[in-house]
Amino acid sequence: MVDVQIGRRNACIVVLGDIGRSPRMQYHAVSLLEENYNVDFIGYVETKPLDALTNAHHKCKIHELSPVPVTNLTPKLKLIFKTFWQTLSLLMALVSIRRSNFLLVQNPPGVPTLIVCYLYCAITRTKFIIDWHNYTYTILALGTASGEKSYFCRLAKWIERSFGGKANAHFCVTKAMQEDLLLNWNIGPAVVLYDRPPTQFHPIELAQKHELFMKLSKEYPQFLPKCYADLKESGVIETTALTQKLINGNVSYKPQRIAIVVSSTSWTPDEDFGILLKALEDYESTASARPNNFPTILCIITGKGPQKEEYECIISKLKWSKVSIITPWLDVEDYPLILASADLGVCLHYSSSGLDLPMKVVDMFGCGLPVCAYNFNCLGELVTHGQNGFIFENHKDLADQLKFWFENFPSNPSLLESKERFRKNLHEFQALRWHENWRNNALPIFNSYT
Repeated sequence: MVDVQIGRRNACIVVLGDIGRSPRMQYHAVSLLEENYNVDFIGYVETKPLDALTNAHHKCKIHELSPVPVTNLTPKLKLIFKTFWQTLSLLMALVSIRRSNFLLVQNPPGVPTLIVCYLYCAITRTKFIIDWHNYTYTILALGTASGEKSYFCRLAKWIERSFGGKANAHFCVTKAMQEDLLLNWNIGPAVVLYDRPPTQFHPIELAQKHELFMKLSKEYPQFLPKCYADLKESGVIETTALTQKLINGNVSYKPQRIAIVVSSTSWTPDEDFGILLKALEDYESTASARPNNFPTILCIITGKGPQKEEYECIISKLKWSKVSIITPWLDVEDYPLILASADLGVCLHYSSSGLDLPMKVVDMFGCGLPVCAYNFNCLGELVTHGQNGFIFENHKDLADQLKFWFENFPSNPSLLESKERFRKNLHEFQALRWHENWRNNALPIFNSYT
């Protein structure tokens, strides 16, 4: 154990998952660094973490956990082996960090994270803080036939309740979760720390969109124009399926451009991608019958996850003329740009507990992008139907919203009032960014332990 001088400002953050795909915990780390904390970040490194973390040198040390070896065990034995392996690797990482004022852990996953982190904090007298994103047992229930009644779900719930209640402080993502933790778990009251977009998620100029489309066209021909006849026109030097650049450097949209719909997904059971496919099929039928009234849609679905290959196989067999789908894994700097370049976002997240909110919607709002979001219990804490987005219950609702938004695109006069209302409300949302919100709600908790 490495000890340090009195007056230290050291923090440890634990994610028993991929650091690069844990944005909220990365934002915690970046904000702590900005407030002159040293940070030890423990987790898996499957995708590249934020540059602000990797470039912080001695101020931020990333401790990479060893991946769980592939085994041929039965599912139950595999789960037991995985838990044992993660327990051992997490303990080894914890004994190598600087002595911290507090340890901040993401839940889920709570097994074995909460047990190991609590025991470490108890032995080292480190303050134990949990950031509740969701519940482990409700996520496990999605993959079992008996749901929350299964032995592993009941065990996970007991661990979350027992060891979660031992933390010194709690953050959570919604007021609904705050109430549930207090009323049903006797934990808290937790501090509600809403996700807010960091500064990289913001609207961009058309010239930046054109540069992005040109870059993506090298790998995805859907961004290329069907023909290059417009290059023969006076002054046009570059063209995409959406934009054109003149010799004087000015960029303009094409009058008959395609529309972009973007959806970010983790390709997991708590996001039913089939809803979007059925809605796009409905749109394809209507747009094919009335091609002059509806544009071609390019649907960009980003993200990694276990169901991606399954759905990519289904997508490859589609023979549509008014809808095309690509599933890129974007560079970290390109993801905010594609959100800011899209015409409409779609969120399929429905929450295993009904108590968390999708960060992808926060990112979209930060870029000024209206969203169609699948409805669940506390979605109203983020999305207001008809004010900053749309809420749908099924694929038919989503299809109707796509057709409403894109009829006579891009200049439907009947949408001018709606789009102006959305623009105004999203602009107000963008006024409060992650770090300011974090300073107001989280920093006082952290500083109380230094």
